[in-house]
Amino acid sequence: MSSIFLKDFRQFFSGLSGYLSIGLFLLLMGLFLFIFPDTSIFDYGYATLDKFFELAPWILLMLVPAITMRSLSDEFRTGTWELLRTRPLSLGQIVGGKFLAALAVGVLALLPSLIYVITIRQLSLNNSIDTGGIAGAYIGLLMLVAVFAAIGVFCSSLTANPIIGFLLGAFGCFVIYIGFQSISAIPVFQGGPDYWIQQLGIESHYTGMARGVIEWPDLIYFTGVAGLFLVATQRILKNR
Repeated sequence: MSSIFLKDFRQFFSGLSGYLSIGLFLLLMGLFLFIFPDTSIFDYGYATLDKFFELAPWILLMLVPAITMRSLSDEFRTGTWELLRTRPLSLGQIVGGKFLAALAVGVLALLPSLIYVITIRQLSLNNSIDTGGIAGAYIGLLMLVAVFAAIGVFCSSLTANPIIGFLLGAFGCFVIYIGFQSISAIPVFQGGPDYWIQQLGIESHYTGMARGVIEWPDLIYFTGVAGLFLVATQRILKNR
């Protein structure tokens, strides 16, 4: 599995696209946090990263599918999938290696954002910020990246076209992040199953974590959803 991990991790940075994707993510977050007036922390008046944790999921649901879109679709397109299957690797090891590679790249994209924490701390009164809350919110982002990576790898297994894999991945991440929340807002569901519909989506679980509140049900949810998509990916590959 380590060979698959290293292969995919290196492949993402083999060209400019990998660096540009991460650079674009950091640039957009910097613009939203410090430049654009509606979201700038300077206009907000408080030393907090709440805006970052509100905006990051929307950019990640585009960034992570861009990371995963070639995970399996390139193997199908170039014909290396048949060669890969001749190696002494199980489907679980192949899928696990590709998932961990995508997750590692996503985590690597988040690491430079720690400069925002340092910046906010310097701007705050007496260098006092909610360090525990920020740490909890970063755990929420890591769980979010894990789920998006699992969805992206699954969507990449459905097609030999990386662009289609990206579009399917972005759509899948969007639906599971905000789709159930939108469905629960339909009047016919109000006062009844709306709460349980919300619990099927990511946003209701991520919101609490973005405030630094880490609870076991949320961790179990993220782990379960990621595991479900990885198992589904194995089933797709087995049926090819």
